[in-house]
Amino acid sequence: MINPEGSLRSFRHRNFRILFPANAASNIGTWAQRVAQDWLVLQLTHSGRDLGLVTGLQFLPALLLSLYGGRLADRFNKRLLLYITNLGGGVAALILGVLVMTNTVRIWHVYVLAFALGIFSAIDAPIRQSFTSEMVGKRDLANAVSLNSANFNAGRLIGPGVSGLLIAWFGTGPSFIINALSYVAVIVALSAIRDEELYIESVPQVDAKIREAWTYVRKRVDIFAVMLTVFFAATFGLNFQVFTALMATAVFDKGPASFGGLGSIVAIGSLSGALLSAKLDTRRSPRFIIAFAAMFGASVALTAIAPSYFTYILTLPIAGALGLTTMIAANSYVQTKTAAPLRGRVMGIYLTIFLGGTPVGSPLIGWLSESIGTRQTIFLCGLVTMSSSVLIYLLLRKKLFTSNDNYGGNAH
Repeated sequence: MINPEGSLRSFRHRNFRILFPANAASNIGTWAQRVAQDWLVLQLTHSGRDLGLVTGLQFLPALLLSLYGGRLADRFNKRLLLYITNLGGGVAALILGVLVMTNTVRIWHVYVLAFALGIFSAIDAPIRQSFTSEMVGKRDLANAVSLNSANFNAGRLIGPGVSGLLIAWFGTGPSFIINALSYVAVIVALSAIRDEELYIESVPQVDAKIREAWTYVRKRVDIFAVMLTVFFAATFGLNFQVFTALMATAVFDKGPASFGGLGSIVAIGSLSGALLSAKLDTRRSPRFIIAFAAMFGASVALTAIAPSYFTYILTLPIAGALGLTTMIAANSYVQTKTAAPLRGRVMGIYLTIFLGGTPVGSPLIGWLSESIGTRQTIFLCGLVTMSSSVLIYLLLRKKLFTSNDNYGGNAH
């Protein structure tokens, strides 16, 4: 029997129980592909700049299309939209896997297919985020966000390590095929969801406009401050994919198995942060989010000065836990404090801010790593994350806590 007030209470909902393991398979596939894609780029180009460019291309659609995905979420059936985005992502991963396994892959193929996968992911993200509220209802939404983050980071714990071993044994191709197959699990689970058990808070709005969501966010100083904090933390701090690749190859001279293992080490901390967040889902506030973002920035700077591979491993879980606690708190705060008819579009704005800085940040990090050094670049990213959080708090603290008091119980 699941405790109705416990940290696993979202599993009371049948639809959530069905989709959760399918998402777990998809998350493992996603992280397996990320590691394989980074290693493939380094194999083809031996360039941190190209690695940053590919990462930027994969996240560029988030800047261009997350808002549109949010609008679609408020206008159409979310389950049908998720069928389409998962099918598209699976096809993109499959094509790249086939190219690699037939030894015909070129770097431009990686550019194009990373961008294509980014398109489907950008549209999918705000739809999937807002669909969570329909699966569990408003009361359990914050808890479901934490459990989904734990799910994502369990995939992050397993996927990179598995992918690193597969790369060492067979090359990068199988990791892409695994990711393609993982999308099938999600499509099957979506087919098993019962519409009559969904919590529909508002009917789809054919005339839903993005500018309504922008106006709403501008008036909500608490949500605006959280989004601004997330922008700096995500753009400069949440680049473990690039950081670990550069540290493993350029600083510690490690192979693919060790590189994949670093992703799993980060995930140990991230998963711990996600599980802790499931227990603290009622304590989130802008003050909490900003404080953890500052600590996260400090922890990223700490990883940059680790003198050895072993000490670097010890610092990664700390940064992972602080980063995920920050992001889970921000995500669930925005979702639970946003009016239901606007939730899809507001989450589109949130995800544009969360992922939209990566197309600029990742190439910049790649360029800086070659210009001033890997350690110096990572330390600078941590410093920017920490100092921006402190500055946001100092500039907005009076308006922030006044608006938080006013909106705390009236968001829905």
